[in-house]
Parts: sequence; C-alpha cells; structure tokens
Amino acid sequence: MFDLDKWQEILSTIKKNKLRTFLTGFSVSWGIFMLIILLGSGNGLQNGVTSQFEQDATNSIWIYRGQTSMPYKGLKPGRQVIFTNDDYEATKRDIPGAENVSSRFNIWWQKQLSYGNEYATYDIITVHPATQELENVTMIEGRFLNDIDIEKRRKVVAISKVVQKALFKNEKESLVGKYIKINNIPFLVVGIFEDGNERDNDRVYIPITTAQRIFTGGREVHNLAFTTGSATVEESLEMADKVRDEFSKRHNFDKEDQRAIFINNNVENFKQFQNLFAGINLFVWIIGIGTIIAGIVGVSNIMIILVKERTKEIGVRKAIGATPQSIVGLVLFESILITSFAGYVGLVLGVGVLELISPHLKSDFFMHPSADFRIAISATILLIFSGALAGFIPARKAAAIKPIEALRDE
Repeated sequence: MFDLDKWQEILSTIKKNKLRTFLTGFSVSWGIFMLIILLGSGNGLQNGVTSQFEQDATNSIWIYRGQTSMPYKGLKPGRQVIFTNDDYEATKRDIPGAENVSSRFNIWWQKQLSYGNEYATYDIITVHPATQELENVTMIEGRFLNDIDIEKRRKVVAISKVVQKALFKNEKESLVGKYIKINNIPFLVVGIFEDGNERDNDRVYIPITTAQRIFTGGREVHNLAFTTGSATVEESLEMADKVRDEFSKRHNFDKEDQRAIFINNNVENFKQFQNLFAGINLFVWIIGIGTIIAGIVGVSNIMIILVKERTKEIGVRKAIGATPQSIVGLVLFESILITSFAGYVGLVLGVGVLELISPHLKSDFFMHPSADFRIAISATILLIFSGALAGFIPARKAAAIKPIEALRDE
C-alpha cells in the first residue's frame, strides 16, 4: 500500500515536469481515444449491416428462377425456367431440414388498393403463411395468413402500418375485420403488421392460391424460400446443392448451369459477414494497440529520465534501508498512474464523442456506433498492462542503482 507521503511525492514529481508529463500522457490518451472511436465505428457498421441481414431470416435459403446458359439433352440454352406449385410441394417434401417453406407470386400490374374514398398503390405480395418467419414480420394487430386461407383460397389480406395510415386516415375503431379492395376485389383485413425493413412496409400480403385463381388462373410462382433451422454453413450448402439437383431434374437443365436458377444462401452470407467483421475488429485492435505502443514508449522514456534525475535520491533511499522491491513499486506505480489517468481521459472522450454523434447518424448501414462494456474492460486491462510495461525497464534500472555510486552522482 502507498501511504500519503508517497502519493504526495509522486504528484510533486509530476508537477515538476508538467509539460513533459502532459505531452507523454497526451500520446497515450490519443491512442485510447482513436481505439475507442475505431471500435465504436466498427460496431456501428456491424450493427447496420446486421440490421439489414436480420430484416429477413438469417437462416434462410432463397431460390430465384433464371435462364439456362448451357445446352442440355438436346435442349438449347436460353430457356426460361418457370417455377410452379409443384416446386413448392417438392421442396417441402424432398429437401431434408427445410422449414417454413413458402413460394411467392408477384403481381406487377394493377396494384391499386382502396377503402371508401381513399386510394393508394402498394406492392401486392402473394405468399404462404411461412413468409411471416422468412421476412421477420411482426404482427401489431390481428393475425398473419394461415394454412386455411391457402387451402380455401380466402380473400384475406394482411396490411402494414404504412398502408393502414394511407387508407384508414379517419378510422378510430379497429381496422381488423374491415374490407379493402385490391384491384376492385374486396379482401378482408385479418391483420396489421410492421417490418424492420422500411421498403417491406410498402406492401400487403394475400394468399398465393387466391392470387393465382383471381389474377392469373395458373400455377406459376416467381421464387421460393425456406429456413434451415439450426443447420451449420456446411449443412446449408448441402441443402442448397440438393435444391439445385432437384430443380435441375424437374426443369431439365444442367446442374452445373449457375444461371438457370439463382440460390441465395443467407446462412453462408451471414457467416461470411461475421468473419469479415471479426477481421475488421482485429485490424482495428492492431492499429489501436500500435498507437498506444507509441504512447508507452513515451511514458517509458520519461520514466527513464526521471529515474536518472532522481539517482541521488534513490541512492539515499537505499542507503537508509529502502528495498529494491519498494523502489520498483514506486516507479511502476508512477508509470501506471500517468498511463491510466491519460488513458481514461481518452476513453471518456471517445465514448462521449460516440454518444454525441450516434443520435444524428441516420443510415441503414451505419447504426448506433458505441463502445460496449467489453471494450471498456479490455481498454482498462490494456491501460494497466501498458503502464506496468512502460515502467518496467526504468523500475529495474532504479532498483539496480548502488547507493555509493548514486551518492557520487552529480
């Protein structure tokens, strides 16, 4: 334990070298400040990209139709691959581990919605009930589409809050149970939802079987998707390979033809994204630690100078019985004190800047830059270690001073 006299002694030494101590402390403070800013910015970028990923299920595989680019069994390239309800049923049946399977048929024309005298144009998305899990749809009121809606081809619709505000401006009572018109056909509103993706709020969902009967009379679908449960990246790749194999057999194209169908594996994409940001964080730590090392060298140099200036004083201390351990402890403590104080100033300023700018950043790919508790703990440990490292060599040099030689020092 350091008593009051030793505290006063250390503070007195610092006061005698104010400018030198300030400049040295500034380098440490700047290093920690930049480390916090860089890590916080990395978190902000990671939060933004993660948010984009999580707007859809991160464990999902999406299948889109394309055009063949290779000849196959006498068939020429350039054929359009058309998905049907059979692909939906086969995917549910033949792909092991596939959960929450849904197909989708897009209505590109006549997207007019109306209620009373209010009219609006929004995307009409025709889906299976599993889309709620695939799109991470949050129901605010009522329910989403269900299997009975699909089976009985009910004219029901789930609308977003955005659509609600556009069509029901003067409504004060519950909107569930009201009828709106989609292309002049009445549909019962069964639920109101909200989606984390702003773009996905500009839409309504209706049963795909209903849409096929009313708008096309066919069985065509534009894409399919399913979740993979707790499958690993390797397992999801096997599932995607199985999908390509099954589709190639049904639609007569070469399995190696990558343009016949397009498969977006979010399990693989999300893992790659996590690996990318792990690399970015490592790079940031390397830069930050490199900056801090420059500060450590400065602290070490100033402590060497202080030891040299206090050679005679240290000699007197040892002559009257001070142990080498007490001398080492004094120098180390002084070094840790300078480093920790300067570092905490940088830490507080860095966190303060992040908190100041965070509310004003409105970007889909950069959200809530912050230094979390783990970063603060890591920075604290780094500061203490840096202070001890900076004072180690000067402390050993001070402990090695011989009293007789020190007393002769001019």
